[in-house]
Amino acid sequence: MTKKVTKAIFPVAGLGTRFLPATKSVPKEIMTLVDRPLVQYAIDEARAAGIEEFIFVTSRGKGALEDYFDVAPQLEEELRSKGKDQLLDILLSTNMDSGEIAYIRQHKALGLGHAIWCARRLVGNEPFAVMLPDDVIAAEKPCLQQMVEAYEQTGGCMVAAMEVPQDRVSAYGVLDISEDMGQMVKVKGMVEKPPADKAPSNLAVIGRYILTPEVFKHLENPQTGAGGEIQLTDAIDKEINASGVYGYRFNGQRFDCGSKAGFLQATVAFGLARDELKDDLGAYLDELAISRKAVE
Repeated sequence: MTKKVTKAIFPVAGLGTRFLPATKSVPKEIMTLVDRPLVQYAIDEARAAGIEEFIFVTSRGKGALEDYFDVAPQLEEELRSKGKDQLLDILLSTNMDSGEIAYIRQHKALGLGHAIWCARRLVGNEPFAVMLPDDVIAAEKPCLQQMVEAYEQTGGCMVAAMEVPQDRVSAYGVLDISEDMGQMVKVKGMVEKPPADKAPSNLAVIGRYILTPEVFKHLENPQTGAGGEIQLTDAIDKEINASGVYGYRFNGQRFDCGSKAGFLQATVAFGLARDELKDDLGAYLDELAISRKAVE
C-alpha cells in the first residue's frame, strides 16, 4: 500500500530573467494570469490533490512572494466595512494557515535537482510532489490530482508527460519507454535535453512529479548534468530499477508560462474562460484577426 502524498515542493528560486524588467522587483511567480498569480494556480491544484504542507524553495528578493500568502488585516477590514463580501472571500482564499507553508533558501542557482535537495529535511521519509508554477495546466480534474490517483495504483516515482514536436525535445527531459499502457508508460530511461536526433521518444517531462524520498540520496553527491546544473531527471533515472518510474499522460492543456509567448497564450485562454470577460475579449480578438487579415 502506498503512502499518502501530503507534501509538495515548489521551486521558485529562479530570477525570471526572461521577464525583465518586471522581475527586477516582482517575483515571476506572482505575475498574474488575468487576476491570479501563477503560484495561486499551483497552490489550488495542490490542494485539490490532497496536499497539506507546502514547501517553497526561494532565493534572495522573493519577499513579495512570502507576503502574498500572509494575512492582510487592513485590506480585509476595508472590504468588510464596505460590504464587498465577494472580494473579501477571494482575498481570504489566498491566506495560508500558520504552519501550513514553509520557506527554504537556495543560496546558489545550481539547478532543479539542488533546489529539491534543499528541502530534504522538511520532507522526511515519505513520498512528495514537486510542482513548477511556470507550468500552468488547465484541466477539468487538476493534473496533480490525476497523478495522485494513478500513483496509488503504482507507487514508485511518477512524472507528468506530454508529446512534444520532435524539433522541441531538446528543451525537455525525455522518456525512454519500456512499456506503453496508454495513459501510463513504464520508463526504462530518462534523458535531459537530448539533441533531437538522439532523443529516445518525443514524450517529454513537464513540471509535475511524485517522488520517493530515495531520490534525495541520489542528490547528496550529485554530478552536474545538462547545462552544468544538478538535474532532477538524473536522480529520478537512478530510481528506475529500484522503485520504478512511470510517465503519466495527463488530461488537460499545458501552458509554458516561463516563456513570454506561453504566458500571453495562457492569459488569453484563461480570460476567455471567464464569463465576465469572454464576450469583450472574444470580440476584441475577432476584430484583431480581421485587421491582421486586411493588412496581409
